[in-house]
Amino acid sequence: MRRKSIRRSSTLTAVVLLPVLALYGSGGFTVSAELETPAKPAASVPAEKPAGDSKPQPVDYLKQIRPLLAAHCDSCHSAAQQESGYRLDTAELAIRGGDRGPAIVPGDPEKSLLYLALLKDGDVSQMPAEGRKLNETEIALIRRWIEQGAPHPQDEVAQAAGSTSKHWSFQPIRRPAVPVVRQQDRVRNAVDAFILRRLEQEQLELSAAAPRETLIRRLSLDLRGLPPSPAEIDQFLQDDSPDAWDQLVDRMLDSPHFGERWGRHWLDVARYADSNGFTIDGPRSIWKYRDWVINALNRDLPFDQFVIEQLAGDQLPDATTEQLIATGFHRNTLINQEGGTDQEQFRVEAVVDRVNTTGSVFLGLTVGCAQCHAHKYDPISQREFYELFAIFNNCDEPNIQVPTAEQAARQKSLKEQIAAVEGPLKARDAEYAKGMAEWEQRIAALPAVAWKTCGPAELATVDGSVLAKQDDHSIFVDFTTPPRDTFLVTVETKLKQFSAIRLEALTHPSLPKNGPGRAGNGNFVLTGFEAFLAPQGAPAEEKTKEDGQQQDSSLQPVKLVEAIADHSQEGWPIAHTLDDDPQSGWGINVKSGSLNVDREAVFLLAEPVAVPESGRLQFRLHHRHVDAGYLLGRFRLSVTDAPVESLRTPDSIRQLIAIPADKRDAKQKESLKTAFHETDAERKPLAEKLGQLRKQEQALVREIPTTMTLKERASNPRESYIHIRGDFLRKGATVTGGVPAVLPPLPESKSSPSRLELARWLVAPENPLTSRVTVNRFWQRLFGRGLVRTEDDFGIQGAPPTHPELLDWLADDFQRQNWSVKQLLRTILTSNTYRQSSDANEMLLQRDPDNRLLARQSRLRLEAEILRDVALASSGLLSPQVGGPGVYPPQPEGIYVLTQVRKAWPESKGQDRYRRGMYTYFWRSSPYPLLPTFDAPEANTTCTRRSRSNTPLQALTLANDRAFVEFAAGLAGRLLDEGSSNDADRLAHGFRLCLARPPAEQELDLLVPFVEKQRSWFQEHPEDAKKLVAAAGAVQQTSDDIPSAELAAWIATARVLLNLDEFITRN
Repeated sequence: MRRKSIRRSSTLTAVVLLPVLALYGSGGFTVSAELETPAKPAASVPAEKPAGDSKPQPVDYLKQIRPLLAAHCDSCHSAAQQESGYRLDTAELAIRGGDRGPAIVPGDPEKSLLYLALLKDGDVSQMPAEGRKLNETEIALIRRWIEQGAPHPQDEVAQAAGSTSKHWSFQPIRRPAVPVVRQQDRVRNAVDAFILRRLEQEQLELSAAAPRETLIRRLSLDLRGLPPSPAEIDQFLQDDSPDAWDQLVDRMLDSPHFGERWGRHWLDVARYADSNGFTIDGPRSIWKYRDWVINALNRDLPFDQFVIEQLAGDQLPDATTEQLIATGFHRNTLINQEGGTDQEQFRVEAVVDRVNTTGSVFLGLTVGCAQCHAHKYDPISQREFYELFAIFNNCDEPNIQVPTAEQAARQKSLKEQIAAVEGPLKARDAEYAKGMAEWEQRIAALPAVAWKTCGPAELATVDGSVLAKQDDHSIFVDFTTPPRDTFLVTVETKLKQFSAIRLEALTHPSLPKNGPGRAGNGNFVLTGFEAFLAPQGAPAEEKTKEDGQQQDSSLQPVKLVEAIADHSQEGWPIAHTLDDDPQSGWGINVKSGSLNVDREAVFLLAEPVAVPESGRLQFRLHHRHVDAGYLLGRFRLSVTDAPVESLRTPDSIRQLIAIPADKRDAKQKESLKTAFHETDAERKPLAEKLGQLRKQEQALVREIPTTMTLKERASNPRESYIHIRGDFLRKGATVTGGVPAVLPPLPESKSSPSRLELARWLVAPENPLTSRVTVNRFWQRLFGRGLVRTEDDFGIQGAPPTHPELLDWLADDFQRQNWSVKQLLRTILTSNTYRQSSDANEMLLQRDPDNRLLARQSRLRLEAEILRDVALASSGLLSPQVGGPGVYPPQPEGIYVLTQVRKAWPESKGQDRYRRGMYTYFWRSSPYPLLPTFDAPEANTTCTRRSRSNTPLQALTLANDRAFVEFAAGLAGRLLDEGSSNDADRLAHGFRLCLARPPAEQELDLLVPFVEKQRSWFQEHPEDAKKLVAAAGAVQQTSDDIPSAELAAWIATARVLLNLDEFITRN
């Protein structure tokens, strides 16, 4: 919120600012000299009746109470300003109260906060805080009025908020008549007429049209963010038809790159990024929202629908997946993943951000100033802020899958196949279950198995995990684990022979969800298990090769024929540890909300095997699953020499069988049921088939992209409160959804207004702001400055429009044209005003240095992403693909060394290396260096206008950045392949590619000698030539027979062209 500097007289004295702050605030405040005004004299009140009068006279509110409140309270508690959300300019408002609820309880002054705040020795700080306090007679009068029930007229009207409600932006949009001007021959449409009328008043005129080469480059950069191709330039220059310009505008509006260019503008206000923010700054998947924006703009989705779908697409009848994706607009808020944070605090902060963003983007108001107190300038109370807050406070934040048509078809087919197997499997289980009691009796009669725990003797890993021996002979996997690994555990046993091996997967309080795995949900995937005899006790770390397989011939493999587990996740049975597929394995079910428990697996030998004299065995536990981090976190190994027939049932199942049936809980019953069905030989083929289908389904799910959306809570709606001083822990009065009273009201509703009602209200014809704010922002994109300079503040402190009638004509026409963005832009682009030259003569610079009158066009430095795009296009490397996941172009090494969490930057190859800048993966905590260097927003809050800086680092980036060296090599290749053998002709071709114009004679006089000098130097320094060519990477588009010195000379020349001020400027 902007604050104007107010000049004050030395005779002004500080007066009451917060008369009733103690009722609703913290009791402390600072008097601002900017707001000082002379104190008002107390209003006179009629004298009280003598005490002997047995019947008190009725208090007249209008004559006795209202003047008192007006004299002492209205400066801070009226329509103009509502400290603590409290107004006293009508009795109804005075009774209703503010942040801390009702201020007057009719009939009971002792419970009325207003009355208590007036007392000298009361429990509430006396008010007014400064200036004359009310005397005893006046306080007694207010007390009597409250005792009498606080009677007041029912038709009392709140006072107007001074001039605020009459502020220009709050007035209805009226379509003005298009003026007739003297220079009618310069008028192509209404835009020119309104601009010329103002210019003629200032005795100015439009500048001449820019040269055609400048115009096509300007238009192409504005609409596509790319330079025109030589073929497009030639076509336009050769087209002498009267509508050549209009046709060019239409062609570029129809380009698929239009949505990319204007989508990037919208992503600024949507605060789009690919990460969550804060110091952890984890990755997120929301690129589908970015693609939705591009597609919506390309198909010219009416802007009113564009707004509705983004704010409330989920609440539309029969909402489509695309409309759900659109709600990602308000999922671009930050997420704090740091440990120990209060998630409710950051949920509330996200809701506050949604209110602020909605106010700024659609209303052009600084509503955030009312979060802690009434807005000091605009007629927005704190209560009204939290009424907007209430509309957004009832959202959940689900992520949804967004499959392609092919993925959706595969998903449907797999579900059908799974259903076809599940039916027979359930029928088989029901039939087989009849023998469960007999099975339990048979197992209970088996002799107990004596397991001998193996003490770890040697521990090693292939990929660097740290294994630590524990006192109970278990092995703990340290926190510094690689994504995949193989554990090599050499143990010692005193048994002479062994017939089975037991692996216990053990929980531990320091593991995620208690473990037993190291994955975030406590799971693991054991993809393989092997056993070896170690006759010589060879150290594991010296006897293995990189993949963890056997290397030393002294290790003798032990054949494992069967694996049994007390529990397996569907699709991840223990049997998969004995196959040769690294993408299958043993996993366990981990359910949200329940702690994991110890699990065990038994590996059976074909027959008992003698233990070598060394007493040593080696076990290898492979974790090679495609998903990273699915390693065991704690485990223990044991062996036994018991007969195989007594080993097919794990000890944990035996222990459950020993529990009386009526004492078993649901989990125990389920475990027994699962173990019993695994003994069914006929069931196994069906179960394996189902497991395979489930794995295919899970693999497909991993392929399907997800995106972040909003969804209204179906149950348990949240209550909303005023947050006293903006603190979410200090709850004030309850509020329901609403909008600022200075604007048209929401339609009548039986329940609290929804996001859908708010969205429709924003784009209703009666709303005076949304259309004005939007067309002003579009104008800003084309001229560098809006008709309202303060594009994010249309309130009292904002700048007035330079051309108010033009603003309203455009706003009205925008709605009349069915909110068509392309039609709005076409109207502006086909005007003579847009086509003016940007050259400024001395007179214009003196009369209108900021170009507010628009007697010329503006020169604009290209945005960060567009700089990259223009360089890519000029070099011939640009990938034309529209949409898709974020990419990782080359960047300097070490960018993420100092970030709290190392960021992944898998440098893209092939076409992804040369995608447009808007597709570069954006880490909020450490963006791609080009972006902040050229003033891209940080994406933490909405950005309605980018700043523009001019620093040496920018020139150094264009000259020396890895990516720009590659672009220079690509451009050099084009000049050598597409141009003639003449240096001057090649340079002329470079000018057309980069600047869309031929070079001037003096430019060639400078550059031709430069090329010759570079060529000579590199011929004399062949090693340097090779280094430069090598540094450019594998982007040469030239023939192999071109000498390195020649290519290096043109790379150096291309770097000059890419570093020209004109190259990075839209003229």
